[in-house]
Amino acid sequence: MSDRVLQRTLLVLSVIGLGIASYLTYIHYRGIAPLCAIGHGCETVQSSKWAKLGGIPVPVLGLVGYFGILVSLLLRGELPRLATAGMAYLGFGFSLYLTYLELFKIHAICQWCVGSACVLTLIAILSTVRALRVHDEYGLRATAPAAEAG
Repeated sequence: MSDRVLQRTLLVLSVIGLGIASYLTYIHYRGIAPLCAIGHGCETVQSSKWAKLGGIPVPVLGLVGYFGILVSLLLRGELPRLATAGMAYLGFGFSLYLTYLELFKIHAICQWCVGSACVLTLIAILSTVRALRVHDEYGLRATAPAAEAG
């Protein structure tokens, strides 16, 4: 997969994640129940004591995270590549924690949260692939660092 395809795929995924987080932030502040195709799991999760972290609604944290990933994808250079992967892994880890809470503490599943976790998983994988590639000033080289050494 070319770097351009990776970047575009990551951009699409981050916009999808931003959409999910925006929707959940919107319904949080409007005080309305989320649309949920699997019963009342989304409403149960959204109204649980774990729906906020330090007083900040979890969807707002997602909104900030996805926005940060999106911005990092629009920047050039190795540092933004590493920042994308770092933010993705932070979000992925947080999603694992939230999934644990859904399964073992809240006993309800939110389809929006699962969707966001899937998006973050894909972003983490693809951003890692992208970050590990070696680039020169003209674009993607055909070799990885380990292949050059040997």
